[in-house]
Amino acid sequence: MGEDSQATVLSGKQVAQDVRDKLKEHVEKLKNEFAGFAPNAIVQMPLDSDNNIDSDLVLDTISPDKDVDGLTTASAGRLSHGMLGRRLHALYTKWMHGTYPEIQGATAVVLGRSKIVGTPMAELLKWHHATVTTCHSRTVDLPAVTRTADILVVAIGRPEFVKQSWIKPGAVVIDCGINAIPDATKKSGSRLVGDVAYAEASKVASVITPVPGGVGPMTVAMLMQNTVISAQKAAAQMKVSKWNISYLPLELLEKVPSDIEVARAQTPKDIAELSKEIGLLGSEVDLYGKKKAKVSLSVLQRLVFQKDGKYVVVAGITPTPLGEGKSTTTIGLAQALGAHLKTNTFACVRQPSQGPTFGIKGGAAGGGYSQVIPMDEFNLHLTGDIHAITAANNLLAAQIDARMFHESTQTDKALYGRLVPNIKGVRQFSQIQVNRLKKLGIVETNPDKLSEEEITKFVRLNIDPATITWQRVMDTNDRFLRKITIGQSPTEKGNTRECQFDITVASEIMAILALTTSLSDMRERLGKMVVASDTSGNPVTAEDLGASGALTVLMKDAIQPNLMQTLEGTPVFVHAGPFANIAHGNSSILADKIALKLVGAEGFVVTEAGFGADIGMEKFFNIKCRYSGLVPNAVVLVATVRALKMHGGGPTVTPGVPLPPEYTKENLELVEGGFSNLRKQIENGRIFGIPVVVAINSFITDTEAELNLMKKLAIDAGAVDAVICNHWAKGGAGAVQLAEAVVAASNQPSDFKFLYNLNHPIEDKIRAIAQKIYGADDIEIQPEAQEQINRYRKQGFNDLPICMAKTHLSLTSDPSKKGAPTGFKIPVRDVRASVGAGFLYPLVGTKECGQVPRPPTLARGLQWLRRLTPK
Repeated sequence: MGEDSQATVLSGKQVAQDVRDKLKEHVEKLKNEFAGFAPNAIVQMPLDSDNNIDSDLVLDTISPDKDVDGLTTASAGRLSHGMLGRRLHALYTKWMHGTYPEIQGATAVVLGRSKIVGTPMAELLKWHHATVTTCHSRTVDLPAVTRTADILVVAIGRPEFVKQSWIKPGAVVIDCGINAIPDATKKSGSRLVGDVAYAEASKVASVITPVPGGVGPMTVAMLMQNTVISAQKAAAQMKVSKWNISYLPLELLEKVPSDIEVARAQTPKDIAELSKEIGLLGSEVDLYGKKKAKVSLSVLQRLVFQKDGKYVVVAGITPTPLGEGKSTTTIGLAQALGAHLKTNTFACVRQPSQGPTFGIKGGAAGGGYSQVIPMDEFNLHLTGDIHAITAANNLLAAQIDARMFHESTQTDKALYGRLVPNIKGVRQFSQIQVNRLKKLGIVETNPDKLSEEEITKFVRLNIDPATITWQRVMDTNDRFLRKITIGQSPTEKGNTRECQFDITVASEIMAILALTTSLSDMRERLGKMVVASDTSGNPVTAEDLGASGALTVLMKDAIQPNLMQTLEGTPVFVHAGPFANIAHGNSSILADKIALKLVGAEGFVVTEAGFGADIGMEKFFNIKCRYSGLVPNAVVLVATVRALKMHGGGPTVTPGVPLPPEYTKENLELVEGGFSNLRKQIENGRIFGIPVVVAINSFITDTEAELNLMKKLAIDAGAVDAVICNHWAKGGAGAVQLAEAVVAASNQPSDFKFLYNLNHPIEDKIRAIAQKIYGADDIEIQPEAQEQINRYRKQGFNDLPICMAKTHLSLTSDPSKKGAPTGFKIPVRDVRASVGAGFLYPLVGTKECGQVPRPPTLARGLQWLRRLTPK
């Protein structure tokens, strides 16, 4: 090229426009699928400040995955190792590949060694096989070095520093500088120039970038491209694909060993491995050892745009002492859907209480070859959620008695000084106390300006001891704590009262854990818990006591679902374990919501409702689904031939005694007679507009005629299918046909509807449940219950859903009445409120609910626990 020739001007504007045009389609797609999604970050460098700022520290606050500039130390480290992923500086090599294809083997000189341009550019050229020299302010005979360059990149920050004589004829010149110099002809008084003397350099260069209009527009365009690429990668994490999951093989024995022997014969996967297989990020998982973990609620935010999977609830007929295998069916169905039909499938179950675990019932991990493992960790402590509830519950109980003690022994002034102490001359209300001021109608927020009357209102809760409903709890069966006297120490100055211990899972805090939808929602619910009434009949809440914040802190880890696995390696969430009588008897909303996101639109979440369908399923629909907003796709109703025989008039069964022959020999008459209960429970599922599949949990004593009769009767009664299954003995393989029936039912249209409107009178809502679900003629509300109903209505609690607390052993209030009785009434002897959890619970019949159960002479749990104890 001759001295008078002009170099080709490489316009960044045109290249930038081409890039933007190509990005439009990708951006529109992202906008449509992920509205409001912003996964990337850019820090404008260099930092403009008069103070010395550690730029690396600032940049490294950005995740490398969100670093569209490619300037974090992690990105720089990758670049130095030749890991040429998505990085801004790739624009230069891309640019030059289009205009100067001989990068490989070319001599390149980079003038400047900044972290922003010079150093990264040198690395990029080096890894594209150029021979690179980096120059800087201390380079000897700089012009001589630059004249060797086939490719010259200038980023030194000095206006028009590189002259024509410094440039090898025919070289490609990339000018990355931008500087303002005085120019009286411009309105602004200055103009922009690069680091290269453009006018003279263009006479010897073959290709040159102008300033402005060269590197600048191209940089912006590539930032845009990197942003879109990063967004696409982040968006991919917000979508659920088919899990790449390894299932655990079962070594089935013809004679099924005990549950603990089956569980201990299987080697679980590390929970960290399982969490990766189901699409959880490392930041979303807190490991508790190697076999269980907590899962962060942030999953819901990451997968906010992901469609939910299919939602299946497993319920049962009215329970009998023979056991129907509802938990076993839940796990067996999940194993069949996951390990055998290869669908993304989660099971969501309740955490068992140590009371029943060490009692007659034993554990709740399922049974046979359909279990949650490790069984011992599932049944004992798990991650401490129940202990957190115990601590929170008893903290509030202690606060109630302490407050009454202080109010009875101190003046208003002394009490005010304790509640709002003067710290270093400053008195200040906490936020909880500000909330109480608002509730009392006190507008003054300066503690020193309250009137004496306002101080009295503020410090005096005036709790009526006779109205206290909040009891202490523990997670062990101890019958001698059912009624106790507290305050007998001389230091309590005669402030004694009778109270009791309940079982921890009966605490309202457990119900709140199961029904909450976020940490802030839990904080609000905990504050709303009514613990007593004052002497004027007004409700006293945990917020009034100033305890709601402390309770939330105690529960902050418990709110995260616990991840475990089945015997076949499919995932299980174990979270919350509320009673199914005075509470709603279902696992947590949060576990279900996270699971529904993780399985994706084609996956399945199988959850279990406590007790029979008339109790657990009814509450699942009317309480849990109201608060979650989730709509189930199918009901699986579990029944057995043996249970139908008992409902049909079979003899009483005594634990530990051999079964009477009616249960071990064919008896079609008893099966058909007891089918009345199953028919009613099928009807109950259909009342809510959801398809019902009957799971006939078979036993070795069942005859083919009995099973076929049961199947025919179920389909005739309106079940979409009835399937004989053997998952206890065969694991998931024994429930494959059930799984196929559930898939088919879930694809059917449903017409989900609630049983009652919340704004209906409390009495009408109770009546609707009694008549439509139990089959009662009517209800009988006793005077004490009516008085409570009137009080709750006055206090503004009429619109809460109803949670019936009645025997689970019958559709009536009499546990001895089996089948589907008619011509009876439901007696309501009392009504209580779980305002924080969000329901009223009528007490039906005479049995007291929620107290610490009595331990048996020999606990079943102790029997299997002995197998874990080293000799």
